[in-house]
Amino acid sequence: MFKYNPLDCLPTSAELPDSDDTPVDNELQILIPNLLLAILSLCWQERDDWFFGINMGIYYDSTYSAIVPDGFLSLGVERFVGENGRPSYVLWEEDGIVPILALEVVSKTYNGEYEQKKTDYAQLGILYYAIYAPTRLRRKRKRLEVYRLVEGKYVLQPEDIVWMPEVGLGIGREQGTYQGLTREWLYWYDQNGNRYPTPEEQLQELLTKLQQRGIDPNTL
Repeated sequence: MFKYNPLDCLPTSAELPDSDDTPVDNELQILIPNLLLAILSLCWQERDDWFFGINMGIYYDSTYSAIVPDGFLSLGVERFVGENGRPSYVLWEEDGIVPILALEVVSKTYNGEYEQKKTDYAQLGILYYAIYAPTRLRRKRKRLEVYRLVEGKYVLQPEDIVWMPEVGLGIGREQGTYQGLTREWLYWYDQNGNRYPTPEEQLQELLTKLQQRGIDPNTL
């Protein structure tokens, strides 16, 4: 007897649109989540049970358009899917695992980050929602706001560096340099508030150690 599986009727990630053709407002909306991914790739390099998406659609229902955060983190999923990676993050292909963190980087014009997107992410069940306004500060708003989902509603966390025990990371902001640009960036932190280094910082530390030992890096 034929057994009906409703999942067989749902479109695959290859069949769903992987872009909404909406242009990114500014370079920081790419650079900021890219830095978080680069740091994560170092401090979690031994793990393959996580995925960090950047400007990628999250499909939660085949009848609705995707939600597209500037960045999001999922735990308990495969780090890489195939040689071409994910075109989109499709919940019914990820065992129903909802991202644990969503990030929105506010551009010069607001796009519902504090209103509609907050509602959307709460309804989806994303545990943490971070909003970062890198270029200007809205009245009565912190530059970085991190919310935790409590009984279906987001509650603003008061700390400057917010520790997320379910993630095993903290998130915060401070001055630094990435790809030659010195400004305030978002970073990951450990439970003691120590910032995880960037790939550039790790490389510089290695070069300094080699020079202290009298080793020319160019000879390696």
